[in-house]
Amino acid sequence: MRFLPYLLAGIVFGFGLIKAEAASWYRIMEMFHFQAFKMYGIIISAVLTAFVGVELIKRFTSVKSIEGSVISIPQKAEGKWRFPLGGFIFGIGWGMIGLCPGPIFALVGTGSVGAIVVLVGALHGTWWYGLVRDRLPH
Repeated sequence: MRFLPYLLAGIVFGFGLIKAEAASWYRIMEMFHFQAFKMYGIIISAVLTAFVGVELIKRFTSVKSIEGSVISIPQKAEGKWRFPLGGFIFGIGWGMIGLCPGPIFALVGTGSVGAIVVLVGALHGTWWYGLVRDRLPH
């Protein structure tokens, strides 16, 4: 029952993604072909929202998680290729399936069979990463 507000927020967010066509393959392809600004606007607003949220968590050190533990954001280690390589891998996956990972659950909720296949692949990739994580440079 304590997770119900988060479930409801996720449902509203997913509904918003679908209605804004942020999960539309056609809108994503328009973005990749620089034919429309709509998706860039959504991405920019998401980055700004995340930035503000992280800054607030860093400034107010008493912010707690749902379990009640204090949230702390550690400083990430610098790495010359870490972020460009991660962004490249993310972009290749995004370009191959034409779908950002964010709307996968929203599309599964609409009954999209293709999104179910993508979700299974994403979960499989996450499982593999968990297996080899200790052997990868971080």
